[in-house]
Amino acid sequence: MTDTAGDMRAYLLGLQQRIVSALEAIETAAGGSVAFVTDPWTKAAGEPLQGDGVTRIVEGGAVFERAGCGFSHVRGERLPPSATEHRPQLAGAPFEAMGVSLVFHPRNPYVPTVHMNVRMISAGHPGQEPTRWFGGGMDLTPVYGFEDDAVHFHTVCRHALDPFGEDKYPRFKEWCDRYFFLKHRQEARGIGGIFFDDFAELGPERDRAMLEAVGDAFLAAYLPIVARRQHLPWGERETDFQRYRRGRYVEFNLVWDRGTHFGLQSGGRTESILLSMPPLAAWRYQFRPEPGSSEAALAERFLAPRDWI
Repeated sequence: MTDTAGDMRAYLLGLQQRIVSALEAIETAAGGSVAFVTDPWTKAAGEPLQGDGVTRIVEGGAVFERAGCGFSHVRGERLPPSATEHRPQLAGAPFEAMGVSLVFHPRNPYVPTVHMNVRMISAGHPGQEPTRWFGGGMDLTPVYGFEDDAVHFHTVCRHALDPFGEDKYPRFKEWCDRYFFLKHRQEARGIGGIFFDDFAELGPERDRAMLEAVGDAFLAAYLPIVARRQHLPWGERETDFQRYRRGRYVEFNLVWDRGTHFGLQSGGRTESILLSMPPLAAWRYQFRPEPGSSEAALAERFLAPRDWI
């Protein structure tokens, strides 16, 4: 393992711990008695992947119905197809990948679901200098939209990227809008955020610094929204709509998400890969929300791409 990989691993494990500690504090303050489970794992020699990771997850919490934050560091003999779309010259090359990925599904339908991922991948054929690239971002998926939440989330994302070029936020915001889109339904998953992949443009040190800036911005982007919404009253109607919208989340992750495909295609740990799944979801045939309702406002005002800042 190179020094760069070692430094990146230390950063990612520290980021995971900071995020989990913040969520544990929220659960404790809300009177929650369910602790995060810490599940370290190892992929042994002879398996498609070698390496290790730590899955941290809480289920049935006072604030979060399911919240998972996973770290993984794996090596494999053949880069899977989902990672070679933009780098066909690396098809079949040995690779190393590490990252932190999280999805939080709140109990209160007025608190949005959130996803964040930061990762580094390196690959190269024998006798060649490995190619290293970065990817990640964060995005917000509300069930009930609030404009000030969307503005806050996007503003923090922009500030995290500003030191790396004025083009980064608008470019990665548009990329996020394109990526988190259910093509089979012609519908956005949420209000977006930022997303970048196969990134190696600023030089190794600046590329990594940008990745860390995104990871470091996550808590500032999300926790104030949780604080604003977690005590709003809700009932069966809101829970029912929440489960319906979670069905869309499942569809995207299983059908379109490259990270999910990468993990499953490369022989990763299925339990950890699928920690993004909500605990309960529902589907309805040709459901149409009542015109003028808060449920209808989600599609009318929040799911269409917008300039939130």
